[in-house]
Amino acid sequence: MLVGRRAEHAALEQLLARAQGGDSGVLVVRGEAGIGKSALLQHMRETAVAMGFGVQDAAGVEAEAEFAFAGLHQLCAPFLARAAELPEPQQAALGVAFGLHEGAAPDRFLVGLAVLSLLAEAGPLLCVVDDAQWLDQASAQVLAFVARRVGAERVVMVFALRDPGATDVEAFSGLPELRLAGLGASDAQTLLATAVRAPLDDVVRDRIVAEARGNPLALLELPRGAPAVQFAGGFELPDVVSVPRRIEDGFRRRANSLPADARMLLVVAAAEPTGDAALLWRAAAELGIAREAAAPAEAAGLLEFDFRVRFRHPLVRSAVYRAATPTDRRRAHGALAAVTDQRVDPDRRAWHRAQAVVGTDEDAAAELERSAGRARARGGLAAAAAFLKRAAELTPGPAVRAERALEAAHAKHEAGAPEALELLTVAAAGPLDAVAQARLQLLNARIAFHGARGGEGPRMLLDAAKTLAPLDPALSRETYLDALDAAIVTGDRGPGGVRAVADAARAAPAPPESPRPVDLLLDGLVTTFTQGYAAGVPGLRRALDAFNRHERDDHAVNDGDDRRWLWLAGRTAMSVFDDQMVHALAARHVRLAREAGALATLPAALLVQSVMLVLSGDFSRAAEQTAIAAATRTVPVLHGQLILAAWRGRSDETTEIHATMVREAVGRGGRTEDFLAQYAMAVLHNGLGDYPAALVAATRAFESDELTHSNLAHSELIEAACRSGQPERATAALDQLSSRALASGTPWGLGLAARSRALVSTGPAAEEYYREAIEQLRNCRVATQLARTHLVYGEWLRRQGRRQGARQQLRTAHQLLSDMGAEAFAARAARELRATGEHPRSRSAQPSDALTAQELTIARLVATGATSREVGAQLFLSPRTIEAHLRSIFRKLSITSRRQLRDLRLP
Repeated sequence: MLVGRRAEHAALEQLLARAQGGDSGVLVVRGEAGIGKSALLQHMRETAVAMGFGVQDAAGVEAEAEFAFAGLHQLCAPFLARAAELPEPQQAALGVAFGLHEGAAPDRFLVGLAVLSLLAEAGPLLCVVDDAQWLDQASAQVLAFVARRVGAERVVMVFALRDPGATDVEAFSGLPELRLAGLGASDAQTLLATAVRAPLDDVVRDRIVAEARGNPLALLELPRGAPAVQFAGGFELPDVVSVPRRIEDGFRRRANSLPADARMLLVVAAAEPTGDAALLWRAAAELGIAREAAAPAEAAGLLEFDFRVRFRHPLVRSAVYRAATPTDRRRAHGALAAVTDQRVDPDRRAWHRAQAVVGTDEDAAAELERSAGRARARGGLAAAAAFLKRAAELTPGPAVRAERALEAAHAKHEAGAPEALELLTVAAAGPLDAVAQARLQLLNARIAFHGARGGEGPRMLLDAAKTLAPLDPALSRETYLDALDAAIVTGDRGPGGVRAVADAARAAPAPPESPRPVDLLLDGLVTTFTQGYAAGVPGLRRALDAFNRHERDDHAVNDGDDRRWLWLAGRTAMSVFDDQMVHALAARHVRLAREAGALATLPAALLVQSVMLVLSGDFSRAAEQTAIAAATRTVPVLHGQLILAAWRGRSDETTEIHATMVREAVGRGGRTEDFLAQYAMAVLHNGLGDYPAALVAATRAFESDELTHSNLAHSELIEAACRSGQPERATAALDQLSSRALASGTPWGLGLAARSRALVSTGPAAEEYYREAIEQLRNCRVATQLARTHLVYGEWLRRQGRRQGARQQLRTAHQLLSDMGAEAFAARAARELRATGEHPRSRSAQPSDALTAQELTIARLVATGATSREVGAQLFLSPRTIEAHLRSIFRKLSITSRRQLRDLRLP
């Protein structure tokens, strides 16, 4: 066992032992360079082999961070023979990602699911990813996704990350961590004794231990550069340079002491990230370097040559490359470009060639541009952006340079990289034609909006739409719709608010002869916000019908444009109180996103579906959707969790999520996130009967165009105001809700309006409105509002002294609210029922109550006849994990087969 890491070794061995028993494990090992991560991983490899595990390694390489899926390919290469057994969409996604064949850019979900399936079939397996901070972005995202989905796979995934990392490693946040600290004084002295053979003065020993700060590599390397005489009488004085930097300096001094050919060979090895020894020797021959030049480098303990070239430590690679002169680095890259087969690896050849250029070179830039196209086709946006950025730098002609800089800026923005604005500055400096200028303006606007979620974003999008109008009418109309959606989302009612944007959008170019659904949606929203709700409803219905009809168009089934706008279409269906349309569009949006594996759009699709499932009283399915969305690690999942927790009446959970959303909204300037949080808090407080608090929250929510557009805020504000004894504060919300309900003519809208009228009315009129509300809401799928209408009607009847009638309404409300899991509202109904003299019945237990939300989802899907592979594809789990969940489901339900599961009546 290595010195001083007993507890860490034990933790890793326990991880392997659990996996050996049929579980899985994930661990992120963090620490500074030289702290012992690699040594700990080596111990884990040896232990895993002894326990019968297969071991597969991958490592991030700084120089390879621009090559999409390069790290993932390292890990998966030995298992690709099994790819033929995967479902066709997963096969295709993996093949395109790894450049095995051409196709549409694969989404990370499908690639991740394919990798998960491959690794699961290879278990028991230990996957070790060293230097994960240098993984390319695509690989990091997929591997983090897989790590969050391993279940009963007998797969252990361990990632080693340097702290602080060289690149953004946010993808791995939230995974279990083991942070390595320095060795204690006793262990440090023991390790130092193995590295220093000369007599060591106690004072000097203590000084070395202090300077090394417990870093094992420092304890081994720092003494190597010091003359033996210093060990007896003194050691260099401590300085302020960090330990990793001092280690790297030591490696650099050692490399610089080598003969010239050996130094140059090291530079070539540092510039070549794959470790391909044959390629290295071809490059060395190109430079006239004999193989004998390797001997001094090996003797100095810097690297070793075999079938692969391995540096002793990643710090050696970075020290050698950074110490090399610019001329030597260019020579190394030039030699590597010359010996890399353009047919086999055109992108690495292009990259090496680009690094060898002094000044500008149009041929090299054009080659990089082609590499960017291939990277984008594989889904490597970050790689495409890097290629395009370098291509722009190498381009001699100002006009072409500006165009490439603009393309690079688009790619950087899509990849979420911050350099997009810098590249836009380069693009703006060069001559651009009118269309390119308009695209630059549009990208500037999108960056501004996504960066601040408000501010100048909607106005800038409007300006871009106006500029595009004569140049690209279709894109101009879409940009007007972007601006309108941005104004709705930001909730700003000032000069850049919805009404102002809608007024400006009236100048949009005319739609084509056969308007697209998106064209109809723009026209309908513009009419709504400029001429009034009643005037806009017919146009909105035409747009929604067009989106729904598009569902039946075989050519539109996988239309990415539909996926983009279904988010707004679903919210618009809520604005016209069309619950059936919301369900249909949300289900379609989720299905299309699943089929395409669309990482960017699935969370938003799941959010709309989750909200409607909550309003429909199907809390268990809503929980399933938020759980699936959580696998994506994206912001919309918080919205769904918040609304679900509020309707469930879980005060602590709602408050915690609310606080998180408010913090994140402050960081992004996102007012809508705060408004949505206030809506949820209004629901929570109305459920708890804390009406003054509900009124404060609902009033704030009603200030949002997004919340009023989707009709979520009105009824909460009206109930809170009436129950707080301040019905006058509900006047505006009641008037708007009533007029909208009349214009929409749907049971959902008419039922909510009637209930709200009842709350502000007295005597026979109130009762008539309550009965009308119940009759209307029975004819739609919004079960929560029906249950709450029985509740407020029962409360009113009790206060009228009509106990018998009150009991009937409250009993119904309590049963409905309890069954759906609206705990606070159910408790409110129970309190009222007890006040009538009746004790509420406890909800009868169901066999499915013992199932978790995920198990219930799996049980439902299996009950429809879906196979484990099909269920896994829907839930982003491997078939093996589905089988493990099924065993648990069978045990909890006391059944033994899928046939019995189909016979059960699951909720």
